[in-house]
Amino acid sequence: MFKTVISSIFFCLFFFGVHFQTSAQFSISNIQIEGNQKTKSYIILRELPYSIGSLVPKDSLPLLNTIAQQQLINTSLFHEALVTTQILDSNHITIKIKVTERWYFFPLPYFRWVDRNFNEWWNEQHHSLDRVNYGMTLKQANATGNNDKLTLGLITGYSQQAVVRYQFPYLDKKMHFGMGLGWQYFAQKEMNTSTYLDKQVFTKTFNAIQNGYRTNLNLFYRPNLYERHSLQIGFGNYAITDSGYRIQPRYLPNYTKSFSYIDASISFSKVKFDYNSYPTQGSSHEFSIYQRFSGDNNLTSLQLRSVIAKKLSSKNFFLFESNSQAKFLPNQNFIDQKLLGYGSMQMNGLEYYVVDGNAGSLFKAEYHHLLGAYTVPKESSFGLINKFNKFLPEIKYSFWLKAFTNLGYVYSEKPANASKLSNTLLRTAGVGIDIISIYDLVIKIDYSVNQLGDKGVYLHGGINF
Repeated sequence: MFKTVISSIFFCLFFFGVHFQTSAQFSISNIQIEGNQKTKSYIILRELPYSIGSLVPKDSLPLLNTIAQQQLINTSLFHEALVTTQILDSNHITIKIKVTERWYFFPLPYFRWVDRNFNEWWNEQHHSLDRVNYGMTLKQANATGNNDKLTLGLITGYSQQAVVRYQFPYLDKKMHFGMGLGWQYFAQKEMNTSTYLDKQVFTKTFNAIQNGYRTNLNLFYRPNLYERHSLQIGFGNYAITDSGYRIQPRYLPNYTKSFSYIDASISFSKVKFDYNSYPTQGSSHEFSIYQRFSGDNNLTSLQLRSVIAKKLSSKNFFLFESNSQAKFLPNQNFIDQKLLGYGSMQMNGLEYYVVDGNAGSLFKAEYHHLLGAYTVPKESSFGLINKFNKFLPEIKYSFWLKAFTNLGYVYSEKPANASKLSNTLLRTAGVGIDIISIYDLVIKIDYSVNQLGDKGVYLHGGINF
């Protein structure tokens, strides 16, 4: 009798447990997509955390729909993405996706300062038009509807440049592998020949003092929504003239006037942000290894970067960033020692400075508060403007107040001339306002102070076409 009762209890628990588990899930019967005039549907489906036939816990569905919206916006293909659910019966649903596509073709006049940031060009170089590149770039995003990108550029001014790039993200049916190709040529009449007091020193000539070219092949692997692996193989040449060599004979790694190389880099990233261009929640982790092959002048570089955004409420969040890079230098040539102030190794408040060295780390902490938002009215008293506005997306600006502090350190085996910033703790702090809008527009206006006592207002940012 006792065994019969126990068996009955277990049977009931099993039966009701299975019934409860089944009733707590939806099966996705269909996924409907609207608004993708050019983008292929499978490109959109690739970004979703579920697929047709997936069993989705009912209590997880709102979160998964939010992830789907974020992933679609982070492709930079759409202004808007709305993901909703239509319940068919107690166990089956349809996912409805409505997107608004961006403009994908931009024949843009090119006008950009060549210095590392706007402030250096405006103040240190007295906004000289001699230090500006201008020309024309043709950018075709989503060229075939597969989120592929084509860039053609002919640029003159400070530099003579020619650029051709093409990136195709997916080559296989499972959409895991992609590739890219690139080629560029440049010639400049000015050359950064040294660093003095942690600032760049330039030499200018009537004719080109340096030139070079580079071609590269990229292979991509994306096994899931968030992880990306890449391999880049490149070949290039860098040359300086006799006058450039006389001024800085240790400019190139081989201490001669011409330098050819083959290089390879391997990188891994895991990016899981609500909005990649201005994250308020989520994290990213990136690791890369760079290896240059050039006889006795090989170079190995390692870089590790992490960003964590922690949302406190709809109007407040913290942002933390750590970034470290180490170089195993073949010798004390000039261009290989460039570190802080280049690429992603930037500190707020040190915009006018660079720090050369073998290795460096920085840490940033920021607090952000939403001041408010403004949507530009589409209705106007001018009829012609109203007709034009029909073809424009809704333009909304968000304004964020922030406070920040940065710490950094650069180790240099042989510090540059009169360097005050290498081999010492670097400290900056400040406040600022960030302006966010469509096309991943992020403009940052910061007021900061550094350990040297320098104070100033600095401008950063741009728009993602």
